[in-house]
Amino acid sequence: QVRLVESGGGLVQAGGSLSLSCTVSGINTGIRAMAWYRQRPGMQREYVAMLTSAGDTAYAGSVKGRFTISRDNAKNTVFLQMNSLKPEDTAVYYCNVFSTPFWGQGTQVTVSS
Repeated sequence: QVRLVESGGGLVQAGGSLSLSCTVSGINTGIRAMAWYRQRPGMQREYVAMLTSAGDTAYAGSVKGRFTISRDNAKNTVFLQMNSLKPEDTAVYYCNVFSTPFWGQGTQVTVSS
């Protein structure tokens, strides 16, 4: 059974940083592409960042240069380092095994102005 558990969300002031974690069980994240998505209030879920099995990364334009996706294969964990946070980054952030129906439950990030 595949399970993804996000953590690290919280409340932060604009300009601050947060680091999200996604611990995965039931699948080897080192050989799969992993992604982060978010759902802002009143909006559809949107893509944020992706990390391929080869280590290549890709980001949505709105977060490029501020967010960094990475992984620790030994811990089967994927991270999202978020810097220079803006109020518009407020959302529930979800971890996903890319292009699969495997999702975490989400973690709330709130950025105050």
